[in-house]
Parts: sequence; structure tokens; C-alpha cells
Amino acid sequence: MTLYAIWHKSSRWICALPPMSWRSNGWRGRFGCVDFKESRMRSQCKNSKLGRSIWRRFLDGTPDYLARHYWWAYLWHWGVWFFDHQPIINAILFGQYKTLSHRALHDCMRDRPEGRMLQLTCAYGSMTPSLLKAMDDELYLMDVAEIQLTATAKKLADRDKKRLLSARMNAEFLAYGDNVFATVLIFFLLHELPPEARQRSINEAIRVLRPGGRIVITEYGACPRKNWLWRFPLTRYVLQRLEPFLESFWHVDLMAMLDEHAKKQGKVIRQVDEFHCFSGFYRVSVFELDESTT
Repeated sequence: MTLYAIWHKSSRWICALPPMSWRSNGWRGRFGCVDFKESRMRSQCKNSKLGRSIWRRFLDGTPDYLARHYWWAYLWHWGVWFFDHQPIINAILFGQYKTLSHRALHDCMRDRPEGRMLQLTCAYGSMTPSLLKAMDDELYLMDVAEIQLTATAKKLADRDKKRLLSARMNAEFLAYGDNVFATVLIFFLLHELPPEARQRSINEAIRVLRPGGRIVITEYGACPRKNWLWRFPLTRYVLQRLEPFLESFWHVDLMAMLDEHAKKQGKVIRQVDEFHCFSGFYRVSVFELDESTT
């Protein structure tokens, strides 16, 4: 059987076909009609379905929103390896990582209330090792992703690993008791949560914080309408594509949200400090619970 080699410029492929005659809808020969447009569309559809379903492989006890929107950054081992490099982290935060992490550490340790400290979820970078170096006692750490807990432990010296009490749990449903922590650190978590999950996580953070305790939140600032990153459509689009819940967080009144959940639990919370950097694009906020409850 004679074969003919075909070169197609648009899709850049070479194939061998049996003798056939040209038809407007493709090639027709003894083996039937081959419609290249239809074949390509089927292939694209198959790849599209694969892309939409790949996140399901990462569910494994993780919240749906985390697997769906952030599997590539927090649950995929190559993503964890890539993003946990200091230059990458600093680039993501537009060169502000050192400033923000140092400020968060300072606010956690300055006149620190006596008692246990909880870091609410893991964070890329040196935050956890820095906390352990600054502390003499144990640090509690929780995260819903086992791969994140493992990656954090690998950064620590053996002596520090013994002082890290890590557990896999969801920030929306903490297994800790009421009023057991003196300090809670939340480092760039809230903007990655859907509104309902954000509310539940804040409620839990206040529940486990004892009267007189402190909560330190490092996050994006309020809606940065004057910042060039927001005013430039391309950067705003990229940010909102990578961070699908950032838009809703930009419009959250953080103090009002904390106050609402504190009151529900008979606690009184007040803001004692706030630090801004990068023209207000980021902030480190410090809140404390009153010793007395309502």
C-alpha cells in the first residue's frame, strides 16, 4: 500500500496516509473520513476537562476551595518546592517579605502575653523558624495540608523540631480548647479564604485566644484604590486571577469582623497597633482581648 506524507503548516505535524481524495470536510479514503478540525477540537476538549478535574486529586481531606483554586501553590509537591524559595516569596510580595515578616515577629514577641503561641497555618519562608529562634518555649502550628506541615518541619534544626507541636486540622474547625492560647499569628491566610470560611476561621481564632491574649494578622490592606498595582488593569487582573478571594477581602472591615465574633463569645477586643507598607498595600494589625469578658 502506497503512503503519502502530509505536512500541515498551521499545526506543524507530519503524518502518513493511504491514497485518498480531497474533500471539503477533510480527507476521505478507504479508511473513512479524517476531519482534522474535529480531531483537534476533541483533543482540546479532552485537555480542558483534564485541567478542570486535576484539582480533585488533591482533595484528600482538604477544603474544596483550597484544592480547586490553590492546588498548584500549596498541595502539589513541585509547587511547594518552587514557591518556598526566598526570592520567589519576595517577588510575590513585591519585595516586602522581609519587612512584613520582621514586623509580624516583632509584634508577636514585644511584651508578649505569657502563655502558648499558635501559628494559624503554615507560611512559606522563614516565619516559623524565626518564631522558634525568638522563643524559649513551644510553638503550636496547624495546617490542613500535610505537605505543608512536612515542608515546614524540614526547615528546622533538630532542637527546634522538638519544640514545634504541629497538627493537621482545618482553621475553620480547630480541635483546641477554649481560651488556651495567649498569642495567635495569622500570616497571609484570610485573603485566601472564601467569605464564609474567613468568618469561621476568625471565630475560631478568637475562641481559642484567652482574655488578655493577642492576635497578630499580616495581610493585604484595605482596597488599595490609589496604589498603582490596583489602578493598572493588568496587574489588578493578574492578582485577582491568582487570588480569587482577594477582591472580597479588600472590602472587609477587619476590626468590625473581629469585634462581631468577639461579642458573640462574650469577649472584648480592641486594636492596639497597625503597620502599613508599600503605600498601604500590606498591613500588620495587632489586636488584644481585654482581661475581663462581657
